Amino acid sequence: MQTVAIVGRPNVGKSTLFNKLVGTRLAIVDDTPGVTRDRLYGVCEWLNRRFLLVDTGGIEPFAGDEMLISMREQAQIAIESASVIVMVTDIKSGVVATDTEVAQLLQKSGKPIILAVNKCDGVGDTPNEFYEFYNLSLGDPIPVSSVHGHGTGDLLDAILEHLPNENGGDDEEDILRVAVIGKPNAGKSSLVNALCGEERRIVSAVAGTTRDAADTRINTPQGEFIFIDTAGLRRKSRIADSIEKYSVLRAQMAIERAQVAVIMIDATEGFTEQDSKVAGLAHESGKGCVIAVNKWDAVEKDGKTMDRLRKELMGDFAFMSYAPIIFISAKEKTRLDRLLELIKFVDSQNAMRIPTGRLNEILAAATARVQPPTDKGKRLKIFYMTQASTRPPTFVCFVNKADLFHYSYQRYLDNQIREVFGLEGTPTRWVVRERG
Repeated sequence: MQTVAIVGRPNVGKSTLFNKLVGTRLAIVDDTPGVTRDRLYGVCEWLNRRFLLVDTGGIEPFAGDEMLISMREQAQIAIESASVIVMVTDIKSGVVATDTEVAQLLQKSGKPIILAVNKCDGVGDTPNEFYEFYNLSLGDPIPVSSVHGHGTGDLLDAILEHLPNENGGDDEEDILRVAVIGKPNAGKSSLVNALCGEERRIVSAVAGTTRDAADTRINTPQGEFIFIDTAGLRRKSRIADSIEKYSVLRAQMAIERAQVAVIMIDATEGFTEQDSKVAGLAHESGKGCVIAVNKWDAVEKDGKTMDRLRKELMGDFAFMSYAPIIFISAKEKTRLDRLLELIKFVDSQNAMRIPTGRLNEILAAATARVQPPTDKGKRLKIFYMTQASTRPPTFVCFVNKADLFHYSYQRYLDNQIREVFGLEGTPTRWVVRERG
């Protein structure tokens, strides 16, 4: 699929335009400059043709701040990989020195460049200030309003003129989506970078560097994946600004969009209460789960360290004892192949469907081994059970009296099914119905 990069200086409306073109609010939009930091990808469709649109952080050519330098590097990578570049400017502030520097930087790339003059929100004649943008020597500017959508059709027409006419790429719906979640600084972005072999995501020791939940498509020997790198989820009391509140919401939406959640734990810090809350989001959403203990290279080890920590984590994550635990190092790229294999396996378990006949065979054996509970002389009778859906596997039990079906007996039956079919890495759902 061909790639189109949206670039420009900070706060000219790149993310708003990106959201308008892809038709969904993928990018966080705020009046604060520098909200977008990493490259953010979305599929754009126009006139039955599809291409990949890339939103980038604002380019400050001479900034010395570490974060701004990283944002500039991310934008440079997007420019190098793009077939067409859309430079966004702001008619309200006119042409500023940074615009000229960005235009000169883009001209050196040798790529087709389309100049979009944003915030032309009025209707009627083009304002006189618009013609000032011819001074950037990037051809005829296109007036657009990323808020109202004016001129976006002309902009998309211009993009298609420069894109080779080819059939669109693979359908992303068939690709396994993986949300990488955890508290700040657990190494989520480092993992995505290690898997794709390049610096797709800005990595910094500053907590809260990642803000958008960004999709990264990765081809591996184990197959194709879309990894959704999310903002680290902090305790609510620590969430101060509105931008970070958006980030938490994006992370929760990312879990909903994914089939598997990789819960990142920092091995140097060990388990925290926040890790439990983050894992709880994936558990409640019914996603396949893998617990990845990162920074294993930074831990002092003896022959029993891994087994000891695994037992501790199994106790800490008792509410999701089904989730496999793997020890990795994103920095050293240790056990990443095994992690990908585990993700595929967990996804297959989450999508497993068990025939009704086999379920009732297990039910008959389980109830013969341990009698159903009684209350005031009334015994629970389970007439039969069936699997209603997958992702997660959901079982419906038809009984004589629903309030006799205690949670402890449900857990016993769940364990019996897992003993036969595995269901490793996936939660289950139980629905109890009274017959008649």
